[in-house]
Amino acid sequence: MWNGMWRSRLLYLILIPGLVHMLVFKLLPLFGLVIAFQDYSLIKGIGASKWVGFANFEKFLSDPYFWKLLKNTALLAFFNLLFVFPIPILFALMVNEVRIKSVQRFVQTVTFFPYFISSAVAVSILYTFLSPQSGLVNMALQSMGGEPVFFMSEPGWFRPLYVALNVWQLFGYSSIIYLAAMTNIDPHLYEAADMDGASRFRKMFHITLPSILNTIVIMFILAIGQIMTVDLDKILLMYNPSLYDTADVIQSYVYRQAFATRGFPNYSYGAAVGLMQSIVAFILVLSANKASKKFSDSQIF
Repeated sequence: MWNGMWRSRLLYLILIPGLVHMLVFKLLPLFGLVIAFQDYSLIKGIGASKWVGFANFEKFLSDPYFWKLLKNTALLAFFNLLFVFPIPILFALMVNEVRIKSVQRFVQTVTFFPYFISSAVAVSILYTFLSPQSGLVNMALQSMGGEPVFFMSEPGWFRPLYVALNVWQLFGYSSIIYLAAMTNIDPHLYEAADMDGASRFRKMFHITLPSILNTIVIMFILAIGQIMTVDLDKILLMYNPSLYDTADVIQSYVYRQAFATRGFPNYSYGAAVGLMQSIVAFILVLSANKASKKFSDSQIF
């Protein structure tokens, strides 16, 4: 074993930065979750802060605002899963059918580019397009005799805009995973289908989709794990008090509680809410992983 490790020492050396990052930023912070069961004080520290047990959890669950936060988070997560997850699969299927390789690479590059745009820039682009004074969308509405709409301050428009922005940024990047899975499909299957006179759509639905089903299931399980989380950066950049009715989610509420601008930040309460959210997400992942046995042989664990 040691001889094998020495022969592969350069590979292990490359692995070290990732392990150090995981240890420092992922594993060690888990010990800080103890403050969720305390009345944590920065002055006293973790060791001397008062132990309150499940008081912070009970406080959150008994808060009337809890149901509003849960509803907003669940709806955003549901719409995100409904649109952001399947669109890359459909896009990958269409790109895979493009026979001109130069066109295929160009389309992949153009759609992949938005992934590298930061949330701040993406939201700024959205503001520019939807500006009631000079935005292209409102200019088009006015040219058709309509009135300008201030989309970014309308609670009813927050969820569609948030999901649309996520789709635009992520579908090109996510489709690469499915395109990579398609490269492993045996080309003889397509040749046999051609001899039987199968159309492109029949080959797509009877060969391509079943062949990448394991990849789809794994990606779906991972997506389920993120169902209780949303892109906090986008929400903080997009929302304001007039949008709290639809835009305020558990993460933004935790942010306001843990880093309050008025009074003393309530770190213990924020940690308790965040821990509850993580536990629910973990249960959902376990459930989705178990359910995946019915559809494919793929499981994460």
